[in-house]
Amino acid sequence: MSKFRFSCALLSRHLNYRCLSHCDVERTRIICNVLPSLCTPFTREHATISQKEDGGSSTVSKRGLRAVDLAKKLRYEKEKQTDAQVPVSPLQRRVSELRRFSKQLQSVHPNVLAKALYRGLVFQNQNLVVINKPYGVPVYDAPGIRNSIVGVMPVLAKIVAGMRTGSQLHVCHALDKETTGILLLARSEEIADNVQRLFKAHQVERKYWAVTVGVPVPSEGVIDIPIIEREVVGPQPHFKMGLSPAFKVSGEGDDVIRVRSHRQAQAAVTQYRVLDSSGSCSLVELQLVTGIKHQLRVHMAHALGCPILGDHKYAHWTKLAPQKLPEGVLGRLGLEQSKARYVPLHLHARQLTVPGFKGQPEITVSCPLPKFFTTSLHRLKISLPDKS
Repeated sequence: MSKFRFSCALLSRHLNYRCLSHCDVERTRIICNVLPSLCTPFTREHATISQKEDGGSSTVSKRGLRAVDLAKKLRYEKEKQTDAQVPVSPLQRRVSELRRFSKQLQSVHPNVLAKALYRGLVFQNQNLVVINKPYGVPVYDAPGIRNSIVGVMPVLAKIVAGMRTGSQLHVCHALDKETTGILLLARSEEIADNVQRLFKAHQVERKYWAVTVGVPVPSEGVIDIPIIEREVVGPQPHFKMGLSPAFKVSGEGDDVIRVRSHRQAQAAVTQYRVLDSSGSCSLVELQLVTGIKHQLRVHMAHALGCPILGDHKYAHWTKLAPQKLPEGVLGRLGLEQSKARYVPLHLHARQLTVPGFKGQPEITVSCPLPKFFTTSLHRLKISLPDKS
């Protein structure tokens, strides 16, 4: 019996290196037919080793691939083939760019997002930190959201402080998920409370840049119309912020009379100025006097009739649908109306001025425009104002 074991082991070693002669192969067949129980373990081991030598995965178990492993492999190969496909037209290329852009920061690891925010650092001192908030990342956590500014705040605070433990950062105000630009953070709760009081007292000056569909008339002015949250009934019931005017035109049309305002309406004041325009689009500077939810978007869409480019929420009042864009705008952007839903919101927090408080000097910070914003300006043939 020991001779047979030795023979099988020796023959298996020869099989592994594939150097058996014809006679050895015939002899192996005879031994395996006589004592299959002795040769079976060596045959299985040979099969596993042969798979490794043939370039198979080193993680393949003796039982072979599991169904879940095979499914993952097929999914990975399919995604790789999809990514490798080159768009056949400029339109498809443009749509692919916008789709990847809207999803990229929601698919990365939180630590990667924290490092990206640190690279977008605009200003910092002993009390305050200003970051350039990217598109598509909410400030606060919400159901179904993987990454948020608050969620990565501990990691970001540690990076900003040079990896020192015990460092903290606190959000001083909020921006919409789709809004880009200046986001002010405080290094302590006390500083955050002081800054938030300045915001509530309307002492912080905030300027935004927006690309609008339409040119506001007049080109400069003040919008003073209260805003209230309303329920939109219909096939798609939802809530939106809407106008609640305190005045209306008289029946004769020659006078303006004051009406009783809704007690839940909030005062909302916006200053605006057209910086440049081309065709049916314009670059507008917006300054918040008050800070009501979606104030700029509502005032531009419903007060001036010039919605912000990419504002699909307030493009229609009675339904939730992609923004309807003029043919000329679609042509310049390189899109079709069926793909307009991929156009991001072109609203950027451009400049912030915080007055001095408790030994903190006054600061004024400006934030560069994101790439998609400048690309749209170039396509729409809208010029940026002089730096002066």
